[in-house]
Amino acid sequence: MTVTLVLASSSPARRALLRAAGVEPVVRVSGVDEAAVEAGLTAVGRTSPLDVCQALAVAKAEAVADDVRRELPGAVVVACDSVLDLDGVALGKPADAADAVARWRAMRGRDGVLRTGHTVVRLGATRQDDDELSAVASTVVRFADLDDATIDAYVATGEPLQVAGAFTLDGLGGPFVDGVDGDPANVVGLSLPLLRRLLAELGIPWTTLWADRAR
Repeated sequence: MTVTLVLASSSPARRALLRAAGVEPVVRVSGVDEAAVEAGLTAVGRTSPLDVCQALAVAKAEAVADDVRRELPGAVVVACDSVLDLDGVALGKPADAADAVARWRAMRGRDGVLRTGHTVVRLGATRQDDDELSAVASTVVRFADLDDATIDAYVATGEPLQVAGAFTLDGLGGPFVDGVDGDPANVVGLSLPLLRRLLAELGIPWTTLWADRAR
């Protein structure tokens, strides 16, 4: 039996990762107010990058689970949230071009850790019947030592403004990453090995996500 995977994200990169691995997700955007979630974390002193990405992934997964429970009974909801951990500070999408430039000037020639919170919810009849697991994947990213002109040119493309940490591995920013230690797919936005393990803990073999394929 094929299990429907609901991706609680509008990220084309996450969808592409799943499709390349044989999974055609149903996409639903959570609409979660990320600023409100982060403000709540700040109020209780939970501001580490691990706390931020995991709390946001949980909030997104649970919001979408409630939205699709009746429409897609028995489905599994997957939500992710990525931040760049630089000196213990969680960096999401830059506020504007000036912020992106400042970020890159701080990152160049250094290492950061891309952390992605993953939450998986196997839908039950009610939220109390759901099975839910969360974990964070972490990948070290080694940034190139770019000059100011290159940073300005990259930021001018607009790409850094759309992504956590102000860089991509699978886009225009790829040449500006000297290497990674860990799962490169996690840097793109979703760790397939971690997702496979979480699903297995919920009793969902990865191969049941494949549609129209021999198993």
